[in-house]
Order: sequence, then C-alpha cells, then structure tokens
Amino acid sequence: MSTPIQIVPGTRTPKKPPQVQKEDSMWLQKELINGNYHELATAHEMNRKVSATFVPGNLNELLMCFNFARSLPETNALQNGMRKKSGKMIMDAERDGHSEDVCTYVKADLGMMLQGQVGPTGEALPTPDVLLLSYTGCFTFMKWFELIRQKYNCETVMLHVPYQGDGKISKNMRDYVLKQLKEKVIPTLEKVSGVKFDIDLLRQYMRESAKAEEDLVWTLQSAKHKPSPIDGYFGAVYYIGPIFTAFRGTPEATKFYSVLRSEIAQRIREGKGPVTPEGEHPGEKYRLVVEGPPNWTSFREFWKMFYDEGAVVVASTYAKVGGVYDFGFRHDPEHPLESLAEYCLGCYTNLNFPQRIDMICKYIDEYQADGLLINSIKSCNSFSAGQLLILREVEKRTGKPAAFIESDLVDPRYFSAANIKNRLESYFQMVKQKRTATAAH
Repeated sequence: MSTPIQIVPGTRTPKKPPQVQKEDSMWLQKELINGNYHELATAHEMNRKVSATFVPGNLNELLMCFNFARSLPETNALQNGMRKKSGKMIMDAERDGHSEDVCTYVKADLGMMLQGQVGPTGEALPTPDVLLLSYTGCFTFMKWFELIRQKYNCETVMLHVPYQGDGKISKNMRDYVLKQLKEKVIPTLEKVSGVKFDIDLLRQYMRESAKAEEDLVWTLQSAKHKPSPIDGYFGAVYYIGPIFTAFRGTPEATKFYSVLRSEIAQRIREGKGPVTPEGEHPGEKYRLVVEGPPNWTSFREFWKMFYDEGAVVVASTYAKVGGVYDFGFRHDPEHPLESLAEYCLGCYTNLNFPQRIDMICKYIDEYQADGLLINSIKSCNSFSAGQLLILREVEKRTGKPAAFIESDLVDPRYFSAANIKNRLESYFQMVKQKRTATAAH
C-alpha cells in the first residue's frame, strides 16, 4: 500500500528553486509523483507485483485492491519530456526502427527501455508483471502494449470499451464492459498478484475517489470567476496529476485536493489570478478555451507565451482526458464495478465529435471565454484527427474566433517557439478586433 504523506495546510515550507514560482499544491503534487516512482523502483524487492496501464479509463482503484505498484507509460514519457530527457529516447527508438510518425509518447517509452529502463527520477523502473489495457479511443495504445509484451513477455489483459458513436452510453455497452471486468480483468489480476478480490476494499477506495473528484471539479470550475484564480490548461496539469494517475482512491489524493481547494479559495478571496512559473499572473486580458494536450519539452516557455500576452486558459479538454468529472460523473462506492464501466465509457477520447464540440461551446459560454485555441499535436491522432472540423463548428456556433497552433507531446524537434509566438500574437489581434467590432454594434 502507498505510504501516507502528511500534509498540514499552512505549515509546509517546501524548498523551492528561486527561479520557478509554484503554489504549495504544485510542490505537493511533485512529491506524490516522485514518491510513486520510488515505490515502483523498489516494488519487486518489497515482493510487490507491478502493473502498467494508461491514463484514460485507468482502473486505479481496482489495481490497488491487488496491491500492485502502478506504472503509467504516458506519465513516464511526459515526466521525461518535462525533464528534457525525451529527445534522445525518441531518437534511440527511431534508430531502432520506429517511424518518425509514431506517437512520441510510445517512442519515448521504448527509448527509455533501450536506455536500461531508468525512470524520470533516475531510479530504474521494474519490468511490469501485468499490462492492463483499458481501450478508450486510442488505437496506438494497443500497438504500444504489443511492443512492451514482446519485450517483456508479461501477462496482458485488455478491457475493450465501446466507442460512444451515438453520443450516449447504453445498457448493453455498460453490461459488455462489466462482463469483461468480472470474467477477464479481475481473474487475471487475482492470478498475477496472488491476492483475492475484495469488493469492500474497492468501495473504500471509491469513497476516497469521489471526495477528491468533488474538490477537483470545484477547482476547475473556479475559473468561472473573474479574474480566474487558476489556469485551466497549464496550471491544471498540476491539479489533474494525482487523480489521473496512481493516486485516485488514496487518502493522499483526498488530502491533496483538500489543500488545493483551500488554496484556490484564498486566491478568490484576494482577487488574484493564477500562479505561473514566472510568478503572479500580470493581469487577465484574454480568457481562452484550449483543445489538445500541451507540449511538455518546452512547457515553461510555452506557458510564458500566454503569460506575456495576459492570457489565461479558463477551460481545456486536456484537463478531462482522465475523466470528465465536471459533467456529473463520480465513482460510486454503492455500485463499484458498474461505476468503473461507466468511467471508462465516459472518457474524453471515447466521446464522438458532436459531444466534444458541445463541450467546448459550453465552456466558451459558461466561462465567458474570448475564443478557442487548438494545439494540434503532430504525432497524436486521437486528439488531432477532426480538429479542423471542431474549429469551424465552434466558430460558427459561438461567433468567437478560433485558431490553430502546432507542436508535439515530447519531441523537442517539433516545438518552434517563433512560429507559435507569431500565431498567438496574430490570434490575440483577431480577438481584439472581434471585441472592437462587437462593442461598435
């Protein structure tokens, strides 16, 4: 089990590098993530089995019932990207035969294996004992786990999740996922771990999940205030980290989100904007909704471009990739397995285009945003396919300007700072012109 981290609001004085400004919760989040990497590194010597799974549709509460140490390959690639380690890993994977067009998360992960499986914090990550693929809209995940299985020859179990083609979850879809959980997933996890499934333990974890989810939604929706006390894209990366990865369902996550909520409530009382790596936000001039993941290799530089223009992201689709909680879903301890099925079916990458467009239009309206910005990711088809359709439809329905920028997840070769800066400046000019025209009428 995870070792609890003591968090006492208002008393913690973390050691902070002087050049980077972060809220206390951001440092707590980093502490949690680093702690999980140490758990993974020492898992086998502690006689614990190791699972690997993906963020969208992850079954974290279920995996904890079997005492697995939990690795998430996307998070490993992301963390390596933020630490400027992914570039060499990607090139190593390409030299090993993988195409330039393959998802750079995959290549960063495979490159990490080629470098001896040394993780983002410098500790070697163990070979997984089970690969759990909850298939929620990204075909690449299947190929990714095929490659990992070929290398490590470990047990693999797939939970197939039907796509919401008609924009709703039917009873048949839910029953189909539930049947797989009962007949395939749980028996495999029991076999690999040697631990018998305990549904009451699952209920206990879900009670913690629901509490954390409530505070996360409150935090994300605080961006409806003017000025917004948070950045719902760059800042949200720190907010969603624990709940989207190995901590959903743990007391540590519940404490983290409680601290986060009180921190944001204080910012609202003081009329403050978000904290950025450069310090307090200089003042909110533009309110944006953003579609698509961030670039991780130049994360701070990317965020500063928005900061310099006085732009705040008030809502983003990326902050929903591990769960669309702000539309009402909560893990339900009274119906634990059904709740897991519902969660997987409702992930953002499992929604159809009309649902995604509706979501973005709703955000623009409810958060009083000036427009939509799309960060189109070169190597990520699950996010980038159809984004031009989304852009045109959102512009038509809201009357607000929309624009594209382009980068990549963790490949530094595809981040052109000058190009992105020029596009952002042009976009903000467009927003200003739209405001002037609207005021004239």
